[in-house]
This record gives sequence, C-alpha cells and structure tokens, in this order.
Amino acid sequence: MTALAPTPHGTGARRRSRGAPALSPAPAVRSLLRGLPTVPAVVLLVVFLAGPIAYCVYYAFTDMQLTGASGTHFVGFDNFTRALKDTDFLNAMWLTLVFVVGSAVVGQNTLGLALAVLMQKATRPIRALVNGVVIAAWVLPEVVAGYLMYAFFYNQGSLNSLLDALHLPDQNWLYTMPILAVCLANVWRGTAFSLMVFTAAINDVPQELVEAAEMDGAGPWQRLWRVVLPVIRPSILTNLMLITLQTLSVFGLIYTMTRGGPGNKSETLPIFMYQQAFQNSLIGYGTAIALVLLVVGALFSVVYIRLLKLEDD
Repeated sequence: MTALAPTPHGTGARRRSRGAPALSPAPAVRSLLRGLPTVPAVVLLVVFLAGPIAYCVYYAFTDMQLTGASGTHFVGFDNFTRALKDTDFLNAMWLTLVFVVGSAVVGQNTLGLALAVLMQKATRPIRALVNGVVIAAWVLPEVVAGYLMYAFFYNQGSLNSLLDALHLPDQNWLYTMPILAVCLANVWRGTAFSLMVFTAAINDVPQELVEAAEMDGAGPWQRLWRVVLPVIRPSILTNLMLITLQTLSVFGLIYTMTRGGPGNKSETLPIFMYQQAFQNSLIGYGTAIALVLLVVGALFSVVYIRLLKLEDD
C-alpha cells in the first residue's frame, strides 16, 4: 500500500490564515488616516491665519517703524503702557464702545427685530419692497456705502436739503455730530443681517404656542413679549455676537465718511490703529492697538457664549 506523503509543515496554518479576516489597523493609525484629508486646510490656516497673528503679536512687543529706524528692538509692554497713558487711545476706546453699542447692540439689533416682527403681518409686495431696500444697503461695498452716507450727511447733502424743504433748521452733521452720523450709517448698512436672522427665527416659532396665547386673551404685544421673544432668545444672542464682532472691525465706512474727524471725534480703534501704524509709521505701536482690539472682541465673544450656555442649561 502506498503511504500518503506527509503534509508540509505549516501548510494548514497558511490555509487557515488565508480564510481569517485581516487585522484592522491600530486606533492611532485609523485616526491619522482619517485626519489626512484635513492636512491641506490646516496648513493653509497656519500659513495665512495663525502665522500672521503670531507675527503681529511679536511686533506688538517691539518698536518697529516704517521709516527713520535703524532696527527693530524688543520693548516688552512699553507699547501697551504708552497706550494706557495716551488720551487719544482712551478716546478711541470710548468712541468704539459708543459705536458698537449705538449702531450694533441697539441700532441694528432693535431695528432688525422690529422689521422682522412687522413683516410677519405685511402683504407680500410690502415685504418684497422692504427686504429689497434693506438688503441692497447690506450688499453694497463698504466704501460705496460710506460715500452714499457722506453725500447724505454732508453740509449741502440730501438730509439738509430735505430739512430745508420742510423749513427745519439744518447743520453740518459730519462736523457737529460725526459719531452719530457714522452710527446711523452703520445701522442703515447692517440692519439687513439682523432682519434675516430674526425673520428665520420667528418663522420657526411653533404656531400652536402663539395660537394658545391668543386663545388665552393675550394681545399682540403680550404674545411678542411672553411667547416669541423667549423662544428666539438664542437667536438674539447669536445675532448680537456676530454684529458686535463685525462692528468692532468697521474701518472703510468711517474712514470714507470722516477719516476719524473732525479732530478725533469719530476716531474708533481701527481708525486710530491705522493712523498710528501707517500715517505715523509706528508699526509696533499700531500692532499693539490691533492686539487690544482683538482682545476686546474676544471678551465680547466670551460674554455672549457664556450667555448662550446659560440659555442651553
């Protein structure tokens, strides 16, 4: 009888290994593979965002100048100490606060909410007309909007012509009340964003809540105050945060209308920063002002985010 040849050593093990499922990569390797598609975006953020910010932070602690300096030296907190002692900087801080509160927190937020509420009961042609006019101001480039508002508030502009036609006293608005003029201009230009946010938020309010309040005898004002506003409160806080950060960085509108003048009566922090860095050639000092503006925006953001978390809780 012929004996069967012995099976080569390990053949059965190799066959079993072919049928067994392949081992999955380690969790660390899987995480690395999943993150590979985001590498280009991260590189772009580092190069074009984080890199310039870090560079500006460094320059804020130096005495760098555009002209008249043989070199750049590290000066520590001298630029920030100088700013705190500079009356022009303190004036710019105060005017920035007035500009943000007047044109964003009060102006755009309140007017946008009022228009959104009124548009709920308006006819379709009226809604289309109002939305078209408001959004047209928003989509205009900042410099164009600034020139239009300059022509409106100018001594011989549209506003004074209208006051003359009504036999009312006129004045040079850009000279006597420049900060009020730029606040109103920013309200005119930026209200569309708040209008769209609040319109979407009000449309999402459950109608059964409004109808139940109406059946209980609540009037329009009570329904707005006790039903609609509590429901859209997160949208109000989100809108406040976004328009506050946008208003803090407004430069072209004010520079086109007044250039921060007359004197420094409408000189907000972005205008003051530009004048110090590029007109006075004090790049280090101007960058320190920019860093202060960044911190102010961060503080506003922290406050609003904290309020939003309280709403969620």
